[in-house]
Amino acid sequence: MEPHAGVIYDDVQKCVDEVIAYVGKDITLAMSLALGKPVRLCNEIYRRAKEDPSIHLKIVTAFPLEKPTGKSELERRVYKSLNPRLFEGVPDLDYMLDYRQGKLPKNVESYEFFSKAGTYLEDSTAQQNHLASHYTHIVRDGLNFGVNVFANPLAHLDKEDGRTIYSMGCNTDIIVEGLKEIEKRRQKGEKFAVVGEANANMPFMYGDAVVEAETYDIILRGPFFDYQLFGAPKDPVSVADYMIGINASILIKDGGTLQVGIGALGDAIVSGLVMRNDHNDLYQGLLEKTGIKKRYERLINEWGGTGVFEQGLYGSSEMFVDAFMQLYKNKILKRKVFDSVPIMKLINAGHLAEDHIPEDIIDRLLEIKGIRTPLSEEDFKFLTEFGILRSGLEFKDNMIYDGEVSYSADLSDEKAKAEIRKLLGQKLLKGTIIQGAFFVGPKSFYQALNDMSEEERQQFCMSGVEKVNQLYGDEELRALQRQDGRFINTGMFATLLGAIASDQLEDGRIVSGVGGQYNFVAMGHALPDARVVIILRSTKGSGRSLRSNIKFNYGHCTLPKHLKDIIVTEYGIADVRGKPDKQVIAEILNITDSRFQQELLAKAKKSGKIPVDYEIPEEYRHNTPEKLKAILAPYQAQGYFPPFPFGTDLTPDDIALAGSLKGLKALSKGYPMKLAQGMLTELFRPIPKGAQPYLKTMELDKPAGTKERLYRKMVVLALRNNGCLQKRDRTTGIISNQHPTPMQSEKN
Repeated sequence: MEPHAGVIYDDVQKCVDEVIAYVGKDITLAMSLALGKPVRLCNEIYRRAKEDPSIHLKIVTAFPLEKPTGKSELERRVYKSLNPRLFEGVPDLDYMLDYRQGKLPKNVESYEFFSKAGTYLEDSTAQQNHLASHYTHIVRDGLNFGVNVFANPLAHLDKEDGRTIYSMGCNTDIIVEGLKEIEKRRQKGEKFAVVGEANANMPFMYGDAVVEAETYDIILRGPFFDYQLFGAPKDPVSVADYMIGINASILIKDGGTLQVGIGALGDAIVSGLVMRNDHNDLYQGLLEKTGIKKRYERLINEWGGTGVFEQGLYGSSEMFVDAFMQLYKNKILKRKVFDSVPIMKLINAGHLAEDHIPEDIIDRLLEIKGIRTPLSEEDFKFLTEFGILRSGLEFKDNMIYDGEVSYSADLSDEKAKAEIRKLLGQKLLKGTIIQGAFFVGPKSFYQALNDMSEEERQQFCMSGVEKVNQLYGDEELRALQRQDGRFINTGMFATLLGAIASDQLEDGRIVSGVGGQYNFVAMGHALPDARVVIILRSTKGSGRSLRSNIKFNYGHCTLPKHLKDIIVTEYGIADVRGKPDKQVIAEILNITDSRFQQELLAKAKKSGKIPVDYEIPEEYRHNTPEKLKAILAPYQAQGYFPPFPFGTDLTPDDIALAGSLKGLKALSKGYPMKLAQGMLTELFRPIPKGAQPYLKTMELDKPAGTKERLYRKMVVLALRNNGCLQKRDRTTGIISNQHPTPMQSEKN
């Protein structure tokens, strides 16, 4: 196998033969996270290792996408019906199937630097094999760990001249830097196999994602590799989530920059921004009704806003997720940036706009030394590349030619400078509205990208995390592009002193991984006009299992208290940057669920961290879920704040059944006696007609034996408790509100 051969194979077995012949039988395979798995190649390498114990295979990756299977028998029955519809044509990662069943052979090891939240809490092997590394360090750490096979999926585009160009598609995150570092190590004599797996369904993305075939040693391409991409159904957005989104929405400044993550909280924030932009009267009324506008007036005036997005937002986020697509569709994600310091300086100063090139642009560029006089060939290239001078011009012998007409490049001559104005373009070129490092989302998200024209898709720039997640390397340009940055990240727990735990429990068990959170927080503190916003739900569980996600102290932190900035829960905003400990505690208590406020306040007083006579102000002592539900209920009656604001691949019956089972699970943890009483009552009731379609889905309509009869009664109880046994509507299938998805049910 020759490095940089760019040879095209349609035979994955032949490809793996060459890889093993070149690097040997001690293989450390690196793949990017989420969609960044060349599934066919990975499965073939794994198959060889299963068949040949002399092969030692280590797999280094993050967040392998798996079809849900459920933890209980009832959940498994739901997914047995659901998965064929949601994941048709999506291949499994064979090593993960074996791993979950405890069948991974001894010569194969799996290592992850980021995992789906909570999936490995009771898995000692995964806990021991976790690679704790910042997203921006994982290339270095992975190569030092021994990676020698580097592989990723690709998109491809056949050009009219017969050439084929490739794109890293969904994952530039670690691939861009990884390829550079591998090349450096190859120069020292180290052996690496670099393989791409081209998939016709992968959206062709631009920016740093575009590569030539010779970037890879082997590219796999053919019908066998054109499988469907894994599309994850959306999680439902709860009342608490929506209130977090509304609270966070006032912190976003028009003309600014946004980073936001995947999941229900990301959708909630975008929903808040869409309401602010598209239904501003309603939005203003909600802010008045909740007291948000008055309570956070200073924050709004200094750092945020409540008006429509006239300039729009720019996205700078490692995760380019469906939330950003919704912002784009709603004409909020529209502020374009350009990879030019002079252009960004003029735009930020209000002297230049994407759709208007002023007559004095040449003077402005000369003033800030963006170009020189006389113009050099490099200056001319810059001016034409970004559309300041129109296309079709030529530069030779220090003159600019428009066909047969020539213009002097000596801009110290006022007459020559005035003449060049005839050559100005109509608008700036090469602007982008988001810079992302990877993408993953529902099937509709991939389809939306594939349906775009090439020109439209070029607005979505893909780059590596070494560029997206930090300022290092090109600080001046990135700071100009990311003006008024709002870096929104999710936490699991917050302490009263402002520390955040996002990745690990205090007993050392990894929940997910640090990912890029620290990098965005550090960047948010480095940029003078940026703010770091940590969002979290104030509580988890119900009944006896109810606990506060705000604690006095905690035995682990992802973000130490000296990096505190803004913390948002469903109950409000705590602006804690640069404030003394007693004030930080008071601010965070104000956004804590009232069922835990007094206990936490008592601990703070006992520790001497807040005055003994301090009391929580009256207006913050009524932070209850019931209050939030009452606030949003009138809006929900009008169709606002639905469980799935941007649609779902699930049917109403799917949603009802999964939500019911989730409610049953919560009942068993929080109110076990209520569950026992409910089951006892249900045993003496007949099976209602409205339950039959659900029971059929779960293959419990004709139970075989006592065990299945008991399961049937449990399902009926769950449906009854969730209000799903009312008269079924002919169109939607159910009358009651929609409920959480099976994905969310399993996660929790």
